[in-house]
Amino acid sequence: MGERLGAMALVMEQADNISRIELIWADSGYSGPKFQLAIAQLISAQVEIIKRNSKEFEVLPRRWVVERTFAWLLHNRRLVLDYEQLPEISEALIYTAMIRLILRRLSAKKSGCS
Repeated sequence: MGERLGAMALVMEQADNISRIELIWADSGYSGPKFQLAIAQLISAQVEIIKRNSKEFEVLPRRWVVERTFAWLLHNRRLVLDYEQLPEISEALIYTAMIRLILRRLSAKKSGCS
């Protein structure tokens, strides 16, 4: 299954859980009228295709947020390699890592104010 079909299958499966999403950033692999129309019909979201203007390296808008989050997740040993046999366990480990990260950031802000 290609990325575009996989994304549409994911959106169809999770439509009730992601109904508040208004804008989806995607690369040129998702730039088809069928994909954009399907997303608009399923969750009423707009798909914005981020295009590269040159062959040189450039930081794409908002892409750094995703890359930074993946880098933070990979600071957790259990997420570096896929050791788990069940996807539910991998998902739980991702949630645990993000909760730990958010709690650490919140406690740092709270302790800095006092």
